Amino acid sequence: MNISIGNDHAGTAYKFKIIEHLKKKNNNIINHGTDCDKSVDYPDFVHPVANDIINNNCHYGILICGSANGVAMTANKYPYIRAGICWNKEIVSLIRLHNNANILCIPARFTKIDDVLEMVDIFLITEFEGGRHQNRINKISTC
Repeated sequence: MNISIGNDHAGTAYKFKIIEHLKKKNNNIINHGTDCDKSVDYPDFVHPVANDIINNNCHYGILICGSANGVAMTANKYPYIRAGICWNKEIVSLIRLHNNANILCIPARFTKIDDVLEMVDIFLITEFEGGRHQNRINKISTC
């Protein structure tokens, strides 16, 4: 599976652990995030991840910053992107089941890495339920 990942300075350590975890499972990772802890502007790392999804270069995206709010807000400006902020496994499951999310947004400052690795696995294996949920997704408008 092709997965695009991006992060700001608050998510660097988590990104490296997620990449290592995903590569062990034979996933192809495209790294658009910063590799250091020096302060950077998170949108610079969101745009390439969103474009990888839109252009069908990747199946899913993962974005990491301190609260996950900034990366989610930026990603959700794109048509066909459904980025969800998750801080536990139940929410991860629901953003896939009900919202067909294609980008997982992780708040590094409010999660533990062991939980995050489980969340990533759940995100990648959970299938969209469709049905009434598709009708709701169809009503999400873009401006």
